[in-house]
Amino acid sequence: MNHDKYEDDYILDILRSVKTIALTGASPNPARPSNGVMGYLLSRGYEVIPVNPGQAGKQIQGQMVYARLADVPRPVDMIDVFRASEYLSGVVEEALAMNPQPKVIWAQLGVRDDAAAARAEAAGIKVVMDRCPAIEYPRLVG
Repeated sequence: MNHDKYEDDYILDILRSVKTIALTGASPNPARPSNGVMGYLLSRGYEVIPVNPGQAGKQIQGQMVYARLADVPRPVDMIDVFRASEYLSGVVEEALAMNPQPKVIWAQLGVRDDAAAARAEAAGIKVVMDRCPAIEYPRLVG
């Protein structure tokens, strides 16, 4: 897939079909973008599960934090990646080891690794990179 541009229908289908989101790189700091996006997604009815090894066992916005994707005790539809581009490959590897695998890996603004995306897509996982669901949701859903 060409990740330079996404059709609105592709993004909208993802936003409408996912219910449970694991948010990697979640921060308890309200000034951090991951915290704001997590709050926004929670307010739109998504179940958001924060993943951050430094915060494991604590809560962020009332949600239990897990150290790794493998520690999340239930299936997730989407992984929202708030990590730098060099970590996206590792997140994809973790996602590929999940059972069941997520339907979507969404890498936040500025996060892109085409080789990692190709590995995820080869396994049937949709990928969005360099976009933010908290920007796309109000633009496409309202």
